[in-house]
Amino acid sequence: MNMSEQIDPVNATALDLNRKTFIGISAGAAAATSTIASALADDTGFGKPHPPIVPDDDPALITGRFMLPAPSSIPAYAAYPRDATGKTPGVVVTQAIWGVDANIRDIVRRLAKQGYFAIAPELYARLTNVPNGDGATDYKPFSALAQQLVDAQVDGDLAAGATWIRQRVGAAELQRPPKIGVMGFCMGGNIALRAAVDDANFNAAAIFYGKVRWGQTNDGPMTDMALAWTDRVRVPLMGSFGGRDTSILPADVREMAK
Repeated sequence: MNMSEQIDPVNATALDLNRKTFIGISAGAAAATSTIASALADDTGFGKPHPPIVPDDDPALITGRFMLPAPSSIPAYAAYPRDATGKTPGVVVTQAIWGVDANIRDIVRRLAKQGYFAIAPELYARLTNVPNGDGATDYKPFSALAQQLVDAQVDGDLAAGATWIRQRVGAAELQRPPKIGVMGFCMGGNIALRAAVDDANFNAAAIFYGKVRWGQTNDGPMTDMALAWTDRVRVPLMGSFGGRDTSILPADVREMAK
């Protein structure tokens, strides 16, 4: 759910929201390429590993693994339009616990297909014995990897992703254009949320069910300390959360939105 329109999924959606949602979906479908629109229309395989919506060899895109600039110097998966210019905006995509798996790579290409430079740093690249996340269902081996990540180093990798985008278009560090957003999923949602607070590289952030309590567990009421970071959010922020999520509580999201 969008933080601006938090809806209890148990209750019926208001008619005006239905209209707005329909208009938004219709406009997006009209603007989308036929490849993406047709893939999204056939959503029977979504919610589990599915064929890519945008193939790796799409002729309109340049795709591949690239090295992030120093001091990060780790690989990242990126895609961008062949006709990109110095004003082409960008998105740094932050992986879920599975790493830069097939789904994240497809998201990168989907963003590129819509006209963005998109790059996903491989945050596990400094670690050893990293399993392949493509189609994985057991999160436990990846959980052990996630616990080894160092926040400051990861934040630097996201900043390096933004620098890589600017270098591709000949822009200076922190220069606008191009404007660059950051997007994260689950574990990556929380990482992207940190970037919305601390990193001047980004113009906007979109998080998908990232942790919103900082410095405490999900037990008990949300504290002021756990929400102190919200006063320092420096960019427009969109959050999408599950109304029945038991790990990231809807009540916590409402407190954050206040």
